[in-house]
Amino acid sequence: MSELTFEQMLDESLKTIHTGEVVEGTVIDVKPEEIVLNIGYKSDGILTRNEYTNEPNVDLTTVVKLGDTMEVKVLKVNDGEGQVLLTYKRLAADRGNKRIEEAYNNKEVLTAKVVQVLEGGLSVVVEEVRIFIPASLVSDSYEKDLTKYAGQEIQFVISEYNPKRRRYIGDRKQLLLAEKAELQKKLFETIREGDTIEGVVKNVTDFGAFIDLGGADGLLHISEMSWGRVENPKKVFKVGDKLRVLIKEISGTKVALSLKFEDENPWRDAAEKYAVGNVVTGRVARMTDFGAFIELESGIDALLHVSQISKEHIDKPSDVLKTGEEVTAKVVDFNEADKKISLSIKAMLAPESKEAEDDDADVVSVDIDSVIASESGDNE
Repeated sequence: MSELTFEQMLDESLKTIHTGEVVEGTVIDVKPEEIVLNIGYKSDGILTRNEYTNEPNVDLTTVVKLGDTMEVKVLKVNDGEGQVLLTYKRLAADRGNKRIEEAYNNKEVLTAKVVQVLEGGLSVVVEEVRIFIPASLVSDSYEKDLTKYAGQEIQFVISEYNPKRRRYIGDRKQLLLAEKAELQKKLFETIREGDTIEGVVKNVTDFGAFIDLGGADGLLHISEMSWGRVENPKKVFKVGDKLRVLIKEISGTKVALSLKFEDENPWRDAAEKYAVGNVVTGRVARMTDFGAFIELESGIDALLHVSQISKEHIDKPSDVLKTGEEVTAKVVDFNEADKKISLSIKAMLAPESKEAEDDDADVVSVDIDSVIASESGDNE
């Protein structure tokens, strides 16, 4: 009986392997782009970066170390150079497919990092299975730029599972909608008209601002932004501003908001401050052909009719006044119910006669009422 050579004995002591077989190996060398494993075979196994993960440009020295053990699948027993080619990601993908199938059937919420932002959506990887989330299913509102999601962990559910075509579709939108619906339900169970609530400015338009109330958006109309006059909401508010707002009206899921708090209403003590006969000072806020509107304080404007600016005839206020100019005049009419105040500079001047004084009073009582009504109609 012939004796076996050392090489023959060594070969017999080593196991045999086959393509597609799952084996366990120990890391004996690792480079940024390659891992060498002792798999108990006459040749060591080579695991390249491309066969380790789908994530691009991963430095393998940061994910494994010498002595680590791992399960891998044999791709080729001999690559032509006597080396065994291995794959980790394909084995992980096989197991990942089962994981994805379970998540799909159970409607499980998955969490994964966005590994790539594509033109039409996002790509995430769960246990080496690449899942595509279309742009239309990324958010509950249209988002033109998805780059902010790069590298972020997001939650989603599997809405389509087709392993034969390797088609796995994720859906983040339905989670956001479900969360919003729950928040909305809780919000409307707790808020009432007249309540004050904290909110965050979500969007600003020419006619108002939309405020995120934490479950629903409320509209803060330009007319409710201040007791005073707001010309341009975009100059007053910006996205992200935190506000304490008053719930003015709730209609279904629509909420109308206001910043006109009653304890800040300038008309509360206006009757005393602007009583007929008082001399007041204000700023010319705007002008029309029939008169100038004088801002006495934020939220209170008074009309200085063109006939009450001077004893001399004036065609229009802009002939003698400028917007922003400070003027002093006497209150000649105060109507708290309609929130109207009429002023006169001419009334501060000594009348030439009793008859002239009476004529001035008539002009104020007749003309000012009509022009105020006209101004109110214009505003409506």
